[in-house]
This record gives sequence, structure tokens and C-alpha cells, in this order.
Amino acid sequence: YKDKPYDLVLIRRTKSKTDKHSGEMSFPGGKFDPMLDKSYLDTALRELEEELGISKTNVNVLGSIDDHLTPKGFIITAFVAYIDQDVRIVKEENEVQETVKIPITFFADKKNYKERTYDLKGDLIGVGKFNYRSAENKKYVIFGATSHIIVNFIDTIYNIGLKTPGCRRINCEDIKDRIIG
Repeated sequence: YKDKPYDLVLIRRTKSKTDKHSGEMSFPGGKFDPMLDKSYLDTALRELEEELGISKTNVNVLGSIDDHLTPKGFIITAFVAYIDQDVRIVKEENEVQETVKIPITFFADKKNYKERTYDLKGDLIGVGKFNYRSAENKKYVIFGATSHIIVNFIDTIYNIGLKTPGCRRINCEDIKDRIIG
């Protein structure tokens, strides 16, 4: 990342009373639609085109990283891909308030990641966030599933341990009562 810097493209979701994550920072994405999608990759590419106007013909998919389990029991499958710098991003106004390109070097710098820990049945659970300030001095807070996916990517690809040593993320065992009843 130091020799070949690149940006992660995040979106700020449009504010809406019907969206629990309204106004939050996230990656483009959405739910699998069995009428439209044959795979989770199809879902990711469809949502990318719907939200940012980027055709799948302009996307170079590298692969996926570990699934992320949310406290509510949703499983997020994240894909890693890149687009050429000249590909135009056109946000879908009803879903995307703004797009933000944040340098990977920001996320790879340990001082930019803040983590809160709590005890869950004797285990240390970490919940983190990034506070990013743009060149225009605009503040962005990246937290929740989005920050966990970024941390997993940074830790996996660059081996930069951002998480607190001894800390873990929630797993199915932690939330099984929410899932099954």
C-alpha cells in the first residue's frame, strides 16, 4: 500500500426514515435478490452499478474476504475489486448522499483506528471506528460492519494488527439466541 497507494470508495447513505443506517458511511451493497442474482458476487456488482453507476464490465474483482457477522445476525459477504481511475462514479441520489475516496494509507495507520472493548462471557470483544477528516476538513466516522470489514482487510492483506491483542469479534455462538428464538 505504501508503494502503490489507492483509495477505498465509501458512500454516505441518503437520510431516510425507513433506513436504520440512514446517513452512515458504508461500502456499496445490498441484499441478495433470487430473481436477479445467481451469486453474492452478482449482488455486489448489481448494487455497485445501482448505487454508483459503475458497470460490472469496468470492475476487476480480486476475490472476497471473510464474511462478517453482525450483532443482529446478518452475514455480510465483502468482495475486493478495483476500477481504473478514469471510470466515472455517478451516485444514485435516492440511495447515496455522497461518495468519499479515502486513502488506504489512512486505514493502515494504527493511530487512526480507535477500539472500544467489552467483556462478553469472559471474552474480550472489540468494536472499532475510524474518524477521517477530508482535505476540505469534513469529518467522516466509519464504524460498525464497515470498520470491521476494513480492519479485516488490512489485517489479512497487510498483516498490520489493528485490533487489540486478545480481542475477538462476535460469532454465531454469541448471538445464537437472537437467531433461533
